[in-house]
Amino acid sequence: MPAAATSGEVAGRAPGFLAKERTIAGPGFNRWLVPPAALAMHLCIGMAYGFSVFWLPLSKALGINASLACPAGTTLLDELATTSCDWRISSLTWMYTLFFVFLGLSAALFGGWLERVGPRKAGVVAALCWAGGFVVSAGGVASHQLWLLWLGSGVIGGVGLGLGYISPVSTLIKWFPDRRGMATGMAIMGFGGGAMIGSPLANELMKHFATATDVGVTRTFLVFALGYFIFMMGGALGYRVPAPGWKPAGWTAPVAAAGSALNTLHHVHVSKVWGIPQFWLVWMVLCMNVSAGIGVLGMASPMLQEVFGGHLIHQDIRYGDLDKAGLAAIAGVAAGFTALLSLFNIIGRFFWASLSDKLGRKATYVVFFVLGGFLYATVPVSAAAGSQLAFVTAFCVILSMYGGGFATVPAYLADLFGTQMVGAIHGRLLTAWGVAGILGPVVINRMRDYQLSLGIAPERVYNQTMYILTGMLAVGLLCNLMVRPVAARWFMTEEELAAERRRAHEAAARPEVGGTGSGQPTSPLIVALAWAAVGIPLAWGLYRSLLGIAKFFG
Repeated sequence: MPAAATSGEVAGRAPGFLAKERTIAGPGFNRWLVPPAALAMHLCIGMAYGFSVFWLPLSKALGINASLACPAGTTLLDELATTSCDWRISSLTWMYTLFFVFLGLSAALFGGWLERVGPRKAGVVAALCWAGGFVVSAGGVASHQLWLLWLGSGVIGGVGLGLGYISPVSTLIKWFPDRRGMATGMAIMGFGGGAMIGSPLANELMKHFATATDVGVTRTFLVFALGYFIFMMGGALGYRVPAPGWKPAGWTAPVAAAGSALNTLHHVHVSKVWGIPQFWLVWMVLCMNVSAGIGVLGMASPMLQEVFGGHLIHQDIRYGDLDKAGLAAIAGVAAGFTALLSLFNIIGRFFWASLSDKLGRKATYVVFFVLGGFLYATVPVSAAAGSQLAFVTAFCVILSMYGGGFATVPAYLADLFGTQMVGAIHGRLLTAWGVAGILGPVVINRMRDYQLSLGIAPERVYNQTMYILTGMLAVGLLCNLMVRPVAARWFMTEEELAAERRRAHEAAARPEVGGTGSGQPTSPLIVALAWAAVGIPLAWGLYRSLLGIAKFFG
């Protein structure tokens, strides 16, 4: 059909504002506007990591100064609807579990839909769910109904979390075929940084709203809902997708002999990935890396305190012999250590993903598993020697690779399966995160409890755990080494690819530049303002984290 007729057909259909056709960028659009839009989304949903800041205030929602304990024999089912006693922290933390269960489920279920409708519509739905979850949770706090908190933040918010997490991935990879790792690293770095901003902000808001009869969580939730909705909508509306056939100026796609390289120029349909061995190998790679890292993340603070005890405050006293003041003092040091680990988790997402553009994705994961395994194995040695420097350095590098694993895997998938449906494939791969979120902490906690039941001193109960985590990384290494180029039979034919692109509305291009359709180059001022919008909050969060880290080094 002639181009003019096609344009007329598109005009006749009058695609809505959220339609994918309306997000296709025209000539002159600056691709560096897309990363801050992705960061805006991830900085908001990254608050999922910081929700623990609400547990203690919520556990005193009725008692205010102290928890109003429930009668003996009160079950978790009773707590869901009770209005006469405070919730236990263990009951509240189910929201954290629901976050990541529904992140994985929604990412897997709606990944294909996202590829068809585009990142703008998916981002808007993510904003509605994430902010709406805070509103529902605020109602749960006001009415003291735990089930509303679970439904709001855990279920509805979890769906927004999954859609918001994967919505920019495919888009960024298509805008940066020359630097896939760096592009996804920038966005997923924001997910790690979300809690760095949200946690201290939540503390300040709760202090501001707290009264003699209110811990201040309800209004804090409502403020977060409004702020996150505005910020996430800004990110969603800032998304643009490249026109079909677009490539960076001066860049030529690498040409490799068939079967000789992992970086393919073809595309796999998301419906086929469950049957492809490479998908399950990468699934295991992510699962093992995250299981080991998330286990360390959860136990790093108590491990530091129990291993070094009074030495953290320059006193030659074992952890079990410290008085109340000493315990409080080393807890403050451990909080700074946790902030330091969070910072390395964030930095690692950008650093390792960017480095993977040079090393290759497979080689980068080899580094994760070999270096990580060595560091895990040396932790008991440094602990026994009393070397705080070696201990802390090992954990910082380990956490950087934990974050780096998340940021590198979308580019790994694009290399193996092509870019056409990488967002949907990434969504299905995130089920590995859900499994790891259970496997890692369960193994760590059960092993610790078992060691303690044998009468082993607290400072030594982690030794066997470190070797178990080393074994997990060895499994991940073997799976990674087994990854080979995807066989040609799994790729879409030219006809299938064309049909998929029609379903994804890529053939009916309605180019826009910065939302104006003017075709004029994007103003550098607009690019600078977009980066400032995400850079200023990130800088504030970094400043607050550095204050905590200073306590550790002090």
